[in-house]
Amino acid sequence: MTLGFQHIYLASGSPRRRELLKQIGVAFEPLLLRTQPPRTDVEELPHPEESPEDYVVRVARAKAEAGWLRLYDRKLPKSPVLAADTAIFLDGEIIGKPGGRERAEATLRRLSGRRHQVLTGVALAYEDRIEAGLSVTAVDFGEVSEAEIRRYAAGGEPWDKAGAYAIQGRAGAFVARIEGSYSGVMGLPLYETAQLLRQFDVSLL
Repeated sequence: MTLGFQHIYLASGSPRRRELLKQIGVAFEPLLLRTQPPRTDVEELPHPEESPEDYVVRVARAKAEAGWLRLYDRKLPKSPVLAADTAIFLDGEIIGKPGGRERAEATLRRLSGRRHQVLTGVALAYEDRIEAGLSVTAVDFGEVSEAEIRRYAAGGEPWDKAGAYAIQGRAGAFVARIEGSYSGVMGLPLYETAQLLRQFDVSLL
């Protein structure tokens, strides 16, 4: 069935995801979910024995579904709702946003000189249909000095970033190598996103 959507809703407040959608010519409107606790629309804690791949896809799907319900409740014009979720996987642990300076510093010390995975799930919802995709990227950090960690964390940039760093920001100097999707590490894998948009016949480029 051809629907021919000219725009979508983005269920995210991330300026990086907005920039990436603009990069591939997607017209969108922000559709913010509730961000202040207590938050009940999306369960973001990992389930016992849940793989990191299953975790980010589940959360992305839940965000897309919550966005669709919010659109419906507000009686907004119907268009697909896009959502994404990003997490770091290291030492068998899913690492999210540090939320503050001390935890950011501790996370960066763990990443220094090591390889970790960045996983981003992306999902698109329209009515009772939800499709999802997954991007997995290996990222190698060079050795990061204690002074560099403290300076970076003090600036606040890593506090709201999964894994305590933004590859497109100052932390780009820490990254020695990536295998996978650069845009996925930023928070919205463009290839997988474009595939989903085409499934729903959304205009892009």
